[in-house]
Amino acid sequence: MSQLDFKLGPKIKAFRRQIGLQANKLANQLNISPSYLALIEGGKRKIDGDLLIKICDELKINISDLTSKSDVNMINTISELLDDQLFEDLDILGPEVKDLASSNPKIGKALIRLGDILKKKDHELVNKIEKLSGKIVDNRKNSFPGEVISDFLQENKNYFSKLENFANEIFEKIKQNNRTRYIALCEFLKTEYGITVKDIIPDEGKPFSKIYNKKNKELYLSDYLSLETKKLHAAAQIAQEGAEDLINSYLETFNFPSEESKKLSKVALLNYCGAAILMPYNLFHSECKKLKYDLELLQNTFATSFEQVTHRVTCLNDPKKPGVPFHFLRVDVAGNISKRFSLSGIEIPRYGGACPRWNVYSAFSRPGVIQAAVSKMTNGEKYVCIARTVEKGIGRYGQKKSMLSIGLGCEAKYAKDFIYTENLDLNDKKSEIPVGVSCRTCDRLDCSQRAFPPLHKKFDVDINSRGISVYVGD
Repeated sequence: MSQLDFKLGPKIKAFRRQIGLQANKLANQLNISPSYLALIEGGKRKIDGDLLIKICDELKINISDLTSKSDVNMINTISELLDDQLFEDLDILGPEVKDLASSNPKIGKALIRLGDILKKKDHELVNKIEKLSGKIVDNRKNSFPGEVISDFLQENKNYFSKLENFANEIFEKIKQNNRTRYIALCEFLKTEYGITVKDIIPDEGKPFSKIYNKKNKELYLSDYLSLETKKLHAAAQIAQEGAEDLINSYLETFNFPSEESKKLSKVALLNYCGAAILMPYNLFHSECKKLKYDLELLQNTFATSFEQVTHRVTCLNDPKKPGVPFHFLRVDVAGNISKRFSLSGIEIPRYGGACPRWNVYSAFSRPGVIQAAVSKMTNGEKYVCIARTVEKGIGRYGQKKSMLSIGLGCEAKYAKDFIYTENLDLNDKKSEIPVGVSCRTCDRLDCSQRAFPPLHKKFDVDINSRGISVYVGD
């Protein structure tokens, strides 16, 4: 067969590591030498069609998993990064960014890492100046998001089979009518690990969510938390006690830029495993199929929160029993993206807010109501996107709760499996909402909500005329 060159090597290596398969064992299964496999994974050898099919069979993946872009955000993220005034005189164009991302993805990732460091240093500098002056400097003082966590989850497709197996074993031990109840979790912690769970009201001025006293083996959970959140903390504590070695083995496969990012990713895996205990894979997958991903029904079925359910549906990526590939993002009222993950193919901005036309923002106008929409990207791809606000915590009467918006979506081709499309006409072009990724990278010139000029279009101001936006002159 003809030679295929999709620069597949690094992707093959990532999938092999994801399932915990050693390189020499895969080479033996493929009947090739380990050194030849190393050349393939290093992108130094082309792969003929027969070998490619055999590799996919051994890794239990489809060819499309290898030929699709490995990082759906890379081109957009590099474009955002290069939009900085520091690079303005270089006049780097979109095609050049695409060439870099496709031909040198490692260099692309290095640039993104430098961008993360630049943003973090900027954040730290603003904080220091504020402490000295006692004043807010500007709106750059935002929480530094866990981009590294998103990268780690993205590389593993947000699926960790060993943690799923552990969670299923725990669920089988403590389930009650196919549910994981809070009292059962607490009793298991006591009998299995000698840990006592105590629900307490935090002292005035000293709020907390959870405190684990390792010496006394006591887990304190705030009574200001919802019962669903308490359940997740208790289940995550079980994961911390019984699955720490499994979690550490996953963390060792990723090159973390700092110890802080590694610890944050460990917290993410503890919560992942905790959610899997509350919503075990096979049962949850079955209910998702039966209910067509009706999130509020799933929430009631498993006695969990809306946010926990939306997180969990993005984890159904077992090659043998896959779910719908979703994207997920969480934003606050200021537009900051605090969580993001994408298997749907949609690009989610890394350094700034997303397109204001995304319904994840309009959801704030109707709190607690699920809004569904068909979003059409500039490249013609269509996605079914839903959004709903959630409130965090309980607290005392009179205390203001924080409000966030959750966005979840998939490609339009999965519409028949997604209940929220039942009242949408996917063929009605008038109902499509034309969206972009972000203003800087969007080339739509007919958008009245444009907040910044397009990145790859020369911008000038004509005081005698104005287009639909001040940043669009024609």
